[in-house]
Amino acid sequence: MQIIYYCRHCHSYIGQVDGNRVDDRRLGFHSLTPEEHADIISYNKVENRAYVKTVCDFCQQALEQHPELMLLENPLQ
Repeated sequence: MQIIYYCRHCHSYIGQVDGNRVDDRRLGFHSLTPEEHADIISYNKVENRAYVKTVCDFCQQALEQHPELMLLENPLQ
């Protein structure tokens, strides 16, 4: 399974890994609660892909410099 990472705020592509070479434990997915897992990871069984929400460097810096943006539903779109 291919695992694709993208920014939860600006939706930009961050990177990907071939899931056949790694497991949930090495990726840290095992430490997520069921709610976190449902929020962060989505699966497309047809394409054999998992999509993982994370935060890109640009959005991380913007949120650190302007924490009030976190009060908005879509802070960086």
